[in-house]
Amino acid sequence: MSEIKKKFTDYIRDLQDEICGAIEKIDGKTRFREDNWNRDGGGGGRTRVIENGRVFEKGGVNISTVYGELPDPIKKHFDVEYGWFWAGGLSLVIHPESPMIPTVHANFRFFELYEDEEMTRSVDAWFGGGADLTPYYLWEEDAEHFHRVFKEVCDLHGDDFYPKFKKQCDEYFHNAHRGEGRGIGGLFFDYLRADDTRSSEDWYRFTTDAGKAFLKSYLPIVEKRIAEPYNPAQKYWQEIRRGRYVEFNLIHDRGTLFGLKTNGRIESILMSLPPQVRWDYDFNPGEGSREAELIEVLKNPREWV
Repeated sequence: MSEIKKKFTDYIRDLQDEICGAIEKIDGKTRFREDNWNRDGGGGGRTRVIENGRVFEKGGVNISTVYGELPDPIKKHFDVEYGWFWAGGLSLVIHPESPMIPTVHANFRFFELYEDEEMTRSVDAWFGGGADLTPYYLWEEDAEHFHRVFKEVCDLHGDDFYPKFKKQCDEYFHNAHRGEGRGIGGLFFDYLRADDTRSSEDWYRFTTDAGKAFLKSYLPIVEKRIAEPYNPAQKYWQEIRRGRYVEFNLIHDRGTLFGLKTNGRIESILMSLPPQVRWDYDFNPGEGSREAELIEVLKNPREWV
């Protein structure tokens, strides 16, 4: 295993521990269930899921390091004839009980392609990841905080990083069939390869710094909104919006599709789906309502910082 793969594997294991510990502490009622699993074909992972908590209705913080031969559809996607890979990453989704607290997603990963089955000759390698926020009721200061934290990380590594990766997030987490964003964005980056200007080590530092910023970006929002009252109609709205979340994950999300096509563990792949969801026919919020204001923002992405 190359040095960068070793470092990244250790990093995601430590980050999983840190995030799960912080989530359990703020929930105060329940703890993560852990499943260690092996993948047919090579590798495995450690899935941690929290359910029915005081604050969090369902959440998962997963890590995996998988390897082996690429399935033909993935070879075609990458336009390669060689077909062996190594992929390591952390992926999380947190669905709060309260509709006043936003859902959050984050992912940080490293991928290598090889021309030989022994995986000794790497022919390509890149980092990817990001984080995005999906509110059900929008407080602008929460959106500004989330974006500001990640902008500060980006600015340490490149002046152009935040505007570029923020734009990519708005474009990626977009339900094209609905004409609206899944949430209010954040960062999305992929295929960060070594070149004449930046090394793999540079991209490693950026990706891992972004991961370390996750708790700072999200937990202050949870703490601020945890005592906000809500009623059954607002909970109903949360479940309507969760339906849009599910639509994105099952129709558009690359990670979900990659996991399914590489014989990934189904329970870990689909842990991102919320437990209670609604698809009411032709549901539209009242004009001028907070719900309608959220939809307007989702249709017209803003510059938050």
